[in-house]
Amino acid sequence: MHHWNNGSGGWGPWLGMAIMMAVFAVAIAWVIVTLVRHTGPSSPKAEPPPAVQPSAASAILDERFARGEIDAEEYTHRRALLGGGNAG
Repeated sequence: MHHWNNGSGGWGPWLGMAIMMAVFAVAIAWVIVTLVRHTGPSSPKAEPPPAVQPSAASAILDERFARGEIDAEEYTHRRALLGGGNAG
């Protein structure tokens, strides 16, 4: 009687081949990811926005009050939050 694989085998060679193909695919993916990370354009580091100085914030608050964007109550409340204490 003729055997398909000449009597050798079973599932062993197929299983070994499948494992080796999976290892090869993972290795190729790793190489691609590594190349993309190291050769791609480097994104600039995100810098935090510059902190608004209290004097600049007070000036902005004064301008908003002068233009009528905020009322006196809101002006004094925000002025106190800025640490200015008094409203004048």
